[in-house]
Amino acid sequence: MGYRYFFAPIVLPAPTVVREASPVRWEDFVGAETCGQCHAPQYRLWRSSTHGRAGGAPSRDIVIARFDGRPIRFSDATVTPRITAAGGYEFTVVQSGRPPVVLEVTGVIGGGHMVGGGTQGFVWEAPDGTLRFLPFDFIRREGVWFCNTIGRYQRGWVPITPELPLEACADWPPQRVVGTDRQFSNCQECHGSQIELQYDTVAKHYRTRYRDLRINCESCHGPGRRHVELARAGALDSASDIGLRSLTAVDKDQSLAICFRCHALKDVLRTGYLPGKPLEAYYSLGLPALGDKPWFPDGRVRTFAYQENHRFSDCYLSGSMTCLDCHDPHAQTYRDIWGRPLADRFDDGQCLDCHASKADRISEHTHHRADSPGSRCVACHMPYLQHPDLGRLLRFARSDHTIAIPRPAFDAALGIESACRQCHGNRSDQELEQAARRWWGEMKPHPALVTAMTQVGDSTSFSEAARWLLRPDLDHPLAQVLALAQLLERYVRPDMKDLDRATVRRLEQLAQARDLDVQALALAALHVAYGERRGVRRFLVRALGGLGGEREQWVRQRWKVAAAFLGDTYRERGQAREAVVAYQRALEVMPHDAAVLANLGLAYAAAGQWSEAAAALRESLANDPIQPSALANLGLALEQLGDAAGAVAAYERALALNPRDGVALVNLGNLRFRQGDVAAAGQRYREAIAANASLAAAHFNLARVYALSGRLADAAFEVQWGLAFEPASPDGIALLEEIRRARGQAP
Repeated sequence: MGYRYFFAPIVLPAPTVVREASPVRWEDFVGAETCGQCHAPQYRLWRSSTHGRAGGAPSRDIVIARFDGRPIRFSDATVTPRITAAGGYEFTVVQSGRPPVVLEVTGVIGGGHMVGGGTQGFVWEAPDGTLRFLPFDFIRREGVWFCNTIGRYQRGWVPITPELPLEACADWPPQRVVGTDRQFSNCQECHGSQIELQYDTVAKHYRTRYRDLRINCESCHGPGRRHVELARAGALDSASDIGLRSLTAVDKDQSLAICFRCHALKDVLRTGYLPGKPLEAYYSLGLPALGDKPWFPDGRVRTFAYQENHRFSDCYLSGSMTCLDCHDPHAQTYRDIWGRPLADRFDDGQCLDCHASKADRISEHTHHRADSPGSRCVACHMPYLQHPDLGRLLRFARSDHTIAIPRPAFDAALGIESACRQCHGNRSDQELEQAARRWWGEMKPHPALVTAMTQVGDSTSFSEAARWLLRPDLDHPLAQVLALAQLLERYVRPDMKDLDRATVRRLEQLAQARDLDVQALALAALHVAYGERRGVRRFLVRALGGLGGEREQWVRQRWKVAAAFLGDTYRERGQAREAVVAYQRALEVMPHDAAVLANLGLAYAAAGQWSEAAAALRESLANDPIQPSALANLGLALEQLGDAAGAVAAYERALALNPRDGVALVNLGNLRFRQGDVAAAGQRYREAIAANASLAAAHFNLARVYALSGRLADAAFEVQWGLAFEPASPDGIALLEEIRRARGQAP
């Protein structure tokens, strides 16, 4: 008789609790005017800079858009921007069959300052206390009102015309908030200074507060209260420090991180960030590479990104270049590496201080006349590139901070308008490529990882892709993040059967990287792909044990996000079992994480495992009770389990937290509809539409209520309103055809 050996599972160690050494409070910030009392020269420079004019309360001094009473015409709405008799700014929205909506402008974002396309937006204080962006933006260069359709009609940024429906605007009704809250789409804390968004569970109301809608001194320097107290007490010379972090002593990456608080794409790890807190604890700069693909393989902007692609530049990778080598931090004017002012953004002094040899007989290097625009360094190496996702109807371009070599054929293959083509649009890409090679010969090769990412295709095997994409021997963190993201999304599956030992070794080496995002993505890949193998598990345990302190927290958060992202990806593909495994791995890293538990509940629901779904959602709510959406999903699970009373209780709890939670209102309406209480269902659907008119399901279901009572015209109106938000909805299209037939109309 043989023997079977059973081994106890190797469990990842629980997270170490580390408290912030010096917590920063909103009350620790004093505002720019207080700073200006002692630092008058810097304050004067800042006030006239783009940061100092970045926003504020609406006034004639700051608003560049037309609030002259002339209507903005959509195909189904008229929006009138005007200044009231009391001096306030407002938009009045009129749509047929609906009451007028008046939106008072409480804040202005931007001043149209950016050369590549400057815009101005407006925010309104919603009844729930959030500040929400309005969908009516103004662009200075074209002088037109426009809106963003990304996420709904997918046309990019488009001018508002009588052919465009209001519902094409992704921010209608207003739902993108100032500040960071997981319940809403948001712009984080970038469009203002010291923004804090908190939910008051007693008042059932949000509190939004900020020091400024400009980008003030403390956005970079951190909280100034203690510094001011020391200065006013005359104790600056005798104190052990000045009460502020010195920004003259930071290294290259620390300097960049200050600017990247706003000038970078960031994934939220936790809410509540304020300047002075460690950015790494609240945001990841690399994890946006998962899913959205904001960068091309060589770092250029692919969707809607920022100057973080500076991290692809040779001037950064092989040198010491930071933002401050070119930009004056107070005036936002241009300067050279010695801090000497430059005339403008085209001044070659930005580059020739380091590349002095290029100044000798410069036309021999540029192959353009020395006094022509084509001989300016930035014209070729930092051209303004249009953000592709925004389309080309409105100019919104930003200088390419990868500081790339012009490669006309390669750029064209990516869909980028090369620096050469921007001036020589009458010539083909092949002609431009031939000229470039004739002038400069063989181009400097791309970094190895950039080449790898462009060559890995659908037919590439996992082991071959891993050999190309996993390069622990290179020092190029952001490219390594992009390569790891490509491997994770394209190849990694839970508990892969064939153990590729070479791939495991490479991942283990990357899991010891200095960069937090590289380390976390490598750990997540090992954990999801081979997490049941004892050797891999031992490595994961050792890796966690070797971190310690804050770094352990920061790596765990990123590792969890990456594993949970894979769970989301599998769930969206209909791979419920794989999604459950990925979420469970994320929970091994960060046990009791409410967001992951809530998504695990959705994965179980997708698999029809309603008891498990309810259990996961209950555990999520036990760890974070302030989750109306989790309560709404719990109600659905309980309905499937035949517990109608429990479902009602869950929906009512969601509405007790947030009376305007549209999803809970729709779900409760659906339950009442199935119970035969059509009147109560209709009331809930109307409340859902009042809370969030973009919920197409609320319109469709209210239409069914109207149709049952014979109100076919009202039913048709509701379906058409819902289809304005989801024009391709099969449910809405079929319902409209059914109603039209009932009315004797042609479908």
